[in-house]
Amino acid sequence: MDLLEGLATTRAIRRYTDQPVTDEELATILFAATRAPSGSNRQAFRFLVLRDGPRATIARRLLGDAARRMWMNKSAIDGYTEGSGTDPTSPKARMARTMVHYAEHFAEAPVIVLVCLVRYREANWFEGSSVYPAAQNLLLAARAIGLGGVLTGVQLLVEDDLRPALAIPDGVALHATITLGHPAGHHGPVRRRPVRELVYEDGWGEEAAWAVDPPGTRFAAAGPPRQK
Repeated sequence: MDLLEGLATTRAIRRYTDQPVTDEELATILFAATRAPSGSNRQAFRFLVLRDGPRATIARRLLGDAARRMWMNKSAIDGYTEGSGTDPTSPKARMARTMVHYAEHFAEAPVIVLVCLVRYREANWFEGSSVYPAAQNLLLAARAIGLGGVLTGVQLLVEDDLRPALAIPDGVALHATITLGHPAGHHGPVRRRPVRELVYEDGWGEEAAWAVDPPGTRFAAAGPPRQK
């Protein structure tokens, strides 16, 4: 698998087998994650890996509860049980079933990674630019060796409890939570909007004639699912 193939086929993997993630696999994935760029090359990102230790057990319970609450809120706000969501064969209903399973089994993911930033100045809106490239490297590396994962923000709901449970200092920001494991499904081409709708040239909204998708590309509308 070359880099471009990985970029175009790394799906959000929310179902995992019981196969453990080995130390060697984690080392490979986290090495790639830590090769990411960051502002002034400060490398202030940190990854807190949760497996089966005593502190991880507490954190998993907290994060699992948060995942269920987050999905309940999102389901209500985005109307997943309304309109086409009442048809079990609809994409909307299928996504809802996937998310229910993910939320219910969040705490059982083989590996959970907290993506953090050691702040070296006051919190600001652009500090994520020194964190999220590393998170994407992590997911791409997982894809490259046959694993999968998904980035979430569930830690936000339980941060006040996570910090003492994991001895996280006040000066460290919690930017994301990633679940990792061996996919129960599979990776494959991701569907997005046509590139011509997302890329402009020489001015906002101006078409870039060269912005064309490779032959055979399949598309999807932007989410969340529309209420119908």
